[in-house]
Amino acid sequence: MAKSYQEMVAEAKSETEQTDVEAVHGLLDSGESVIVVDVREPNEWDEGHIPGAKPIPRGLLEYKAADELPDKDERIIVHCAVGGRGALAAKSLKEMGYTNVANMDGGVNAWREKGYEVETGR
Repeated sequence: MAKSYQEMVAEAKSETEQTDVEAVHGLLDSGESVIVVDVREPNEWDEGHIPGAKPIPRGLLEYKAADELPDKDERIIVHCAVGGRGALAAKSLKEMGYTNVANMDGGVNAWREKGYEVETGR
């Protein structure tokens, strides 16, 4: 049976770890080793992204993962604008054998709402 986007996102969220912007901000502030992957499109990235994040658009994630994310056990936080694409990305990475992946629910929009720093441009 066919699934809607909303059903696919709900399933991905139920099958993967979800975290919030406060937890991710705390991880980054602590200096703990974590890779933040922004799965939004390049034009969205240019409008503002989390400092130090790695841009890998959702459509290229599976293709670029091996080169861009070589350590499958490293802590990886994925995010998009609000959480849908991030959840799908987290599920894909999990299916590819990544063991320590979470989706930042609320995405960069929630990050901005908290007043956390964003960088613009490339």
